[in-house]
Amino acid sequence: MLADPDTPTSAAEQMEVQAAAKTIGQQLINLDARSDADIESAFVTIVQRQAGALLVGAGAFLNSRSEQIAALAARHELPAMYFSREAVVAGGLMSYGASVTEAYRQAGVYAGRILKGEKPADLPVMRSTKFELVINLKTAKTLDLDVPLHVQQLADDVID
Repeated sequence: MLADPDTPTSAAEQMEVQAAAKTIGQQLINLDARSDADIESAFVTIVQRQAGALLVGAGAFLNSRSEQIAALAARHELPAMYFSREAVVAGGLMSYGASVTEAYRQAGVYAGRILKGEKPADLPVMRSTKFELVINLKTAKTLDLDVPLHVQQLADDVID
């Protein structure tokens, strides 16, 4: 798992992934990345340790490096999963995460309520309720992976 330790949710995310990996009998390698150089060195470790897949953590820094990470994963023929659809559009294999479109819609609702006079402190905290699964079949084919039809049908978006 590649994670930015400066992202507030990173530690909790890594603990949850570690617990899930342990449950299914997989070894998890946690790699931190705060810079482009960290991403490059993480991939050296990934290759040396012969990792079978990569999970890229959430957060602004890693999200802003989607293209770089997807390119490195492709170069090393490594299936990678992300939290944002942008990474899949950039060539990543798949993503599962909160819908950015829905988050913007919720932000618009909040802005409207504030403009109508409600106090921001009185508004409830909203959490994402819509999550999207996005699969890049072109990347799957390049990695020689078969994505079962039923998984494709579950996806919110399939990129050919």
